[in-house]
Amino acid sequence: MDMTTIALLTGAGLLGGLCNAIAGGGTFFTFPALLAVGLPPVTAGATSAVAIWPGHAASLIGEGAVLRQELIARPGRVAVFALASAAGAGLLLVSGDALFRQLVPWLLLFATLLFAAGPMLNCWLARRGVTIGPVLAACAEGVVALYGGYFGAGLGVLLLALLTVTGDDDLKRLNVVKNVLATLATSIAVLIFAFGGAVAWGPAALVFLGAAAGGVIGGRLARRVKPQLLRAAIVCLGLLLVWHYA
Repeated sequence: MDMTTIALLTGAGLLGGLCNAIAGGGTFFTFPALLAVGLPPVTAGATSAVAIWPGHAASLIGEGAVLRQELIARPGRVAVFALASAAGAGLLLVSGDALFRQLVPWLLLFATLLFAAGPMLNCWLARRGVTIGPVLAACAEGVVALYGGYFGAGLGVLLLALLTVTGDDDLKRLNVVKNVLATLATSIAVLIFAFGGAVAWGPAALVFLGAAAGGVIGGRLARRVKPQLLRAAIVCLGLLLVWHYA
């Protein structure tokens, strides 16, 4: 790899890690950068998932008690979520680059709109007190996990919105459970991508190094940067990417 490629991938990881630490949306930087350096769409998606996975895992540090409670309290729904995540990752591998390339603009548009509307959607659901039963919740979680394994951008927003309508109004706990489920989905997807030979490890390492540095910087800037402004900038980037890939 030449210096331009190294700088692009490391810079994309840096921005992605910084944004994930403050408002989310890191995939909007890492996935397009991997496409830009010439990786096929499926490989770019798998490589991006692997590169940002440690950030998801790091979010669970110190949350072992909630993790154990979640696994013990709802083993059936966790199993459904895990299987659906695996199915989504497997679907990405078998769908091929041609189909995934056609879906990229639509996936980015969906993720952008979801990212833009996420806070308002969660507030609206919380105010209305909307709830769904356990069976419907498990089915909905399966659909979300399938999407998470296949593409994953905006997964946290989807999960938080879904958890809001399951009846639990403890926002702090919901955020931890969201992180647990997101980490589960990405961990399973990463394993499948790795064993499926879909990961470009060199680019993944560069993006990961940038994302690690960005996470540290973002953690220090989190109280100084308004998440709303960063979210607006990421939404604008998402719309530009949709226009570019359409």
